[in-house]
Amino acid sequence: MTGRLLMAGVGNIFLGDDGFGVEVASRLAGAELPDWVRVADYGIRGMHLAYDLASGYDSAILIDATPRGGEPGTIYVIEPERPPAAAAGATAQAGDGPAEVGGSLLFNAHGMQPDVVLRVLDMLGAEAGPLLVVGCEPASVDYGIGLSEPVEAAVDEAIRVVLDLVASAGSGRLGHQYRPAVAAEPQAAGRASAASAISAEPADERALSRSPAHENSASPQ
Repeated sequence: MTGRLLMAGVGNIFLGDDGFGVEVASRLAGAELPDWVRVADYGIRGMHLAYDLASGYDSAILIDATPRGGEPGTIYVIEPERPPAAAAGATAQAGDGPAEVGGSLLFNAHGMQPDVVLRVLDMLGAEAGPLLVVGCEPASVDYGIGLSEPVEAAVDEAIRVVLDLVASAGSGRLGHQYRPAVAAEPQAAGRASAASAISAEPADERALSRSPAHENSASPQ
């Protein structure tokens, strides 16, 4: 692996489980990682993240609270859908720069939706490399500091998934051990293990499921 990989923890620590990505990034900061990997806590600094992604990273893993209707603590691996160029620039007005266009989208309480980050990258004229989201189903994003019990319990699993993805990036195939998932029925997703399930996706993003070899463990093989 010769390219640079950014692992970005995102979210608002003052909104309960929305601080999930920040907590995972904090723990990963102490891990032994290849020198081509950078771990950073971006909090709600969406524009900062977009500019960093545009400055030469070949791939990225965003770590974030991701409400998708599953059991709290469920871990997801998601490949966000790339927005069409026309849609990415649809909100721009003559004379607007990325800060003006992205401001209303990025500078809010959460401020870090991956599709928005991809839109801003497009506005910057940057082509994003492979990007995956390691998400966790939150129990609560109400005001308050600290993760809920099921989300706190899922942090170690998320770290294992992220390290698994780093190992795949080292072979030049980020996320190759995951395959597009067939959309599960709601009741099936509800029965999935809260700590390890990779479940179905909404229409605007594609979830990736583990291959059979990875069903029981997210750690590198």
